[in-house]
Amino acid sequence: MSKYGKNSIENSFKYKHGGSSVRWAIFSASLKNFEAYLASVFDTIYKHHKTSFLKFRMTSEETQISEHLKGCYENLIVIDIGANLTNKKYGRDLDSVIQRAKDAGVQKIMVTGTSVKNSKEALRLTRLYPGTIYSTAGVHPHDAKSMVEEEMWTELRQIAAAPECVAVGECGLNYTKDFSEPQVQRAVFKRQVEMACQLGKPLFVHEKEAQEDLLKILDEHAGRLSSVVVHSFTGSVDQGLKYIEKGFFLGITGYICKDKSDGGIRRLLSERALPLDKLLVETDSPFMYPNMRASKLPLHVKDSLTERSMNFVNRYCTFQRNEPCALPAVVELVAGFLGEKPEDVALATAFNALKIFGLSQ
Repeated sequence: MSKYGKNSIENSFKYKHGGSSVRWAIFSASLKNFEAYLASVFDTIYKHHKTSFLKFRMTSEETQISEHLKGCYENLIVIDIGANLTNKKYGRDLDSVIQRAKDAGVQKIMVTGTSVKNSKEALRLTRLYPGTIYSTAGVHPHDAKSMVEEEMWTELRQIAAAPECVAVGECGLNYTKDFSEPQVQRAVFKRQVEMACQLGKPLFVHEKEAQEDLLKILDEHAGRLSSVVVHSFTGSVDQGLKYIEKGFFLGITGYICKDKSDGGIRRLLSERALPLDKLLVETDSPFMYPNMRASKLPLHVKDSLTERSMNFVNRYCTFQRNEPCALPAVVELVAGFLGEKPEDVALATAFNALKIFGLSQ
């Protein structure tokens, strides 16, 4: 009532009804009952449609972003399938990082495990932020050489078997660096693929310049893996098509701003070679900052960005530290290249994530 000026409404009502305080009291009580009724109706609608991924929200922080954005708080509801929130860059303000993500519309975040220690920490975060944070458990190819003791494999399996851990990985092959020898990478990757098969969990894959060897290993386990997600895909159209033909899912990040090749992710999207039912989105925070000022970003793609999503990126993210709150901007960029509505991309990717990883709704 105060929003519209209670005294003004009351005086106007009494003037029209002969100054009757009794009638005003009856009217006021009826109005309160009606407000309560509307609230109950809204609550019922929300409960029956809570799986919808578009809704309107307003938070105290958002009201400070920009005066002319008031009243325009339509949120894309999205799921970040890959964020490295155990990184020391979030050591001092993780609560704020997660709250900003929620304010931006990121309802669930999967924290990536890249070593036994890191996977254990990721699992710990799921208990601190239940229903929001989920984890993966795996050994990155760079750390493959560290898996020298059988006890480490036992511990990794225990972590991966936890219900809050929704995938095995980040694991795979990376031939661009020499942190671990290729034969060591392959051996460690094979054991993790087998672990995913035994646990019945999706495989969260990292691959750089090693697609042929990676596919050979995965083909050996064809029919046993529940799902394969190629995390933070940065490859070519041909590489992407090979994964799609296998039925794999591709995770797209802010790298889409950086890709300037003629046959990379941008072309894969603009030619609509990547169907929505094989698409996932992620920030890979603190990496893969979505540089929306990239010189070769097409104008029609830049036009797909909303001021709201850009505000979150510009205010809270940098090249040195990306955050999950940047994900709506990634969704809008992907939508721009696909020629789709951002809300359709948000809906499809959130549905895919819920389905693949069994995230609670």
